[in-house]
Amino acid sequence: MQTIHTKLKMAIVGAGIWGANHARIYQAHPFADVVAVCDSNYEKAQALGSQLGIEQVYGDYHEMLAKSGCDAVAIVTPDFAHADIAVAAAEAKKHLLIEKPLATTREDVFRILDAVERNQVRAMVDLHNRWSPPFQAARQAVERGDLGEVYSGYFRLNDVKWVATDMLPWAAKSSILWFLGSHSLDTLRWLFGDDVKRVYSVSRAGLLKEQGVDTVDEYLTTLEFKNGAVAQMENGWITPNANPCVNDIKCNLLGTKGMVSIDASNHNMVQLYTDDKVVVPDVIVQNSVFGKPKGFAFESIRGFIDCLLDGSDFPVSVYDAANTTLAILAIMESSKTRMPVEVQY
Repeated sequence: MQTIHTKLKMAIVGAGIWGANHARIYQAHPFADVVAVCDSNYEKAQALGSQLGIEQVYGDYHEMLAKSGCDAVAIVTPDFAHADIAVAAAEAKKHLLIEKPLATTREDVFRILDAVERNQVRAMVDLHNRWSPPFQAARQAVERGDLGEVYSGYFRLNDVKWVATDMLPWAAKSSILWFLGSHSLDTLRWLFGDDVKRVYSVSRAGLLKEQGVDTVDEYLTTLEFKNGAVAQMENGWITPNANPCVNDIKCNLLGTKGMVSIDASNHNMVQLYTDDKVVVPDVIVQNSVFGKPKGFAFESIRGFIDCLLDGSDFPVSVYDAANTTLAILAIMESSKTRMPVEVQY
């Protein structure tokens, strides 16, 4: 296993909102730096490079891989565009941090795995819910045996409409299952310590299509795990925009000896009031302290750097991410056929 002993040189493909977050996190890390940014929209890459002082700017990731001198690549593009970039980066012997999901087709999942294995590079997918303090507390309770055998669960992770209508210009080319369902399913797999055997899902569409975004509104899914545990998973992006948090997130785990319940949709730590509105600042997921990026959604990105530097295992492996994608593909198939589907690993 290769260990990086010098300052890690990161390159970023994707100069959008989250690509900018990656850049700020690497710049704030004492043992990392951003050497290049790339976007198919060259002007967008130029703007981010100018804003954050990144000298190398590219419009073609092949050129970036050949010239930038980077050690690792963060792939922060729309989900359907991950695979070709990931394979090219692995072939160039670059380590990989891929935003979730790993890929959106079965073929692309195995193309990436093959390239990573053949080129002996390290890869992690940014399924950052494993760094979330409430879910860490739940996981620790499971590990201590406080719940006994984890018997069943429920996970709800929804977004407000604004995410599909305004935040993501490519929402119609994706799915809420890729955008949030990947987090939900990875978290459940992690908490249950098992993979999904069979799924049954139903979906509904219409509200977002009326607003010009041709995508499914929501999925309700039953999961059967290999060990016999069962769970319900709810994912949608039609929550009203006035919801205090962009995410509506709740989780319940029932064990043979105990239960854990999580409501991470809102908090009572801080609210800001004016004559016109109430604002609930995000002080948990992503925020800044003394100008530096903080929050669990940023900790996973920092964790990628730390694991590369010290050679330790990633808290979420590329194989975890692969199995999550394969299960989501089964959910999509089930929602179309309205029949249970076995997950093909």
